Amino acid sequence: MTDYPYADRFEVYARLPEEGRPQAEILAELRDMAAGEDAFWETGKASGTVYCGDHDHYAFMTETYGLFGHANVLQRDMFPSATKFEGEILAMTLDLMHADAVTGTSPAGVVTTGGTGSILHAMLAYRDAARGRGVTRPNLVKPETAHPAFDKAGHLFGIEVRDAPADPRTTRVDVGAAGGLVDDDTIVVVGSAGNYGYGTIDPIEELSDLALSRNVGLHVDGCLGGFILPFGEELGLDIPRFDFRVPGVTSISADTHKYGYGLKGTSTLLFRDGSLRNELYFLHTGWSGGKYLSPGIEGSRSGGLLAATWAGMVALGRAGYRRHAEQIFTTARRMIDAVRSHPELRVLGEPTFLFSFTSDDFDIYHVYDFMAGRGWRLNGQQYPNAVHMAVTRPQTRPGVAETFAADLADAVPYARERHAAGAAPMSGAVYGGVEGGLTDEADGFIRQIMAGILDTHQSLPPARS
Repeated sequence: MTDYPYADRFEVYARLPEEGRPQAEILAELRDMAAGEDAFWETGKASGTVYCGDHDHYAFMTETYGLFGHANVLQRDMFPSATKFEGEILAMTLDLMHADAVTGTSPAGVVTTGGTGSILHAMLAYRDAARGRGVTRPNLVKPETAHPAFDKAGHLFGIEVRDAPADPRTTRVDVGAAGGLVDDDTIVVVGSAGNYGYGTIDPIEELSDLALSRNVGLHVDGCLGGFILPFGEELGLDIPRFDFRVPGVTSISADTHKYGYGLKGTSTLLFRDGSLRNELYFLHTGWSGGKYLSPGIEGSRSGGLLAATWAGMVALGRAGYRRHAEQIFTTARRMIDAVRSHPELRVLGEPTFLFSFTSDDFDIYHVYDFMAGRGWRLNGQQYPNAVHMAVTRPQTRPGVAETFAADLADAVPYARERHAAGAAPMSGAVYGGVEGGLTDEADGFIRQIMAGILDTHQSLPPARS
């Protein structure tokens, strides 16, 4: 027996088979895998991960992907549709972010491979623009709650990352502390709308004042909230401004593959000034193969994802997005109310569609353990230990919010009992659904464990005997 996925049910290929298999046979096998994997998130018990959950919408986008999946968008002379799809995805998203409020510059953007891709490209653009001003030791200032993709950008591009603390009451960045970290080598200040951990929105207008006063850029990471918060505002919810209506905001990332309900693999990166976007252009004139140009890190890309994203956005329209947003915000409020009905539990900050909660009476991971036993896949956090739920369309299905409330009502006395018995929880805080009750007391050892997890995810199939 092996832990390699599906080795007990399907053929494992450690080398290319000599003869190909019938397509119908392969498709039947893949349908079996997909149905089994879909069955869990269809229950509505998985936090985040699957944002749409509408198989008809997926089928529509899959068909559009198939029409253009073979197209290489690097070759626009052969596939001019890529320019239509990409340009209109960006135009629609710029409109959503109120680029019409911008004066004096021409807003622009790029479509990337995901939230991390958008953040990496944004930081690269700011770094290279700063080089033109003579900055040789760049740094960025971000909330400690901002996504680790900013740390990855620092690692890859030689940018010092400076973390500003968050207010423990609100979970929003301390703007005064952020200002104290800005110096002449700071290339950008970062704020989240909202952050992954708590779903709360940093004080973007205050960060804007800071950025303008210090003459640095302000990047708003709306990867998570970019395609739902604007519709919350349209619905009359109290959503603070975070987009290009705020004068200091110079770039925004917003994921089409999250609440934009696209297929995984696309995000948008928007710039107030197209000249900053152009810092990403790679132009090479001396190659023997001809003059080479690309708009960012990637070279060849499939036109399928552009087509599917464009089609999905156009098919939903503002009314469709608004309708889904209303259902999600309503469901989130019901689930948040369920948490707040227990005096032992405390919601962190003032969340919207994603909420996090902890306990001052017991280790919240006991609650996590119990909920996992009832089939819930929540997300564990640290500093402080907490549990979060990102509400998506699968949670809006009938009965899911009620089941959450009932299971949570049983989880609280379980946690009290385990705490009284001095028992340690089994769960921990590892992004991506892999659990382990580790602390950071031995960072090197923990990094080895984390690397081992990645080794497992990227493991080769077992060799045939």
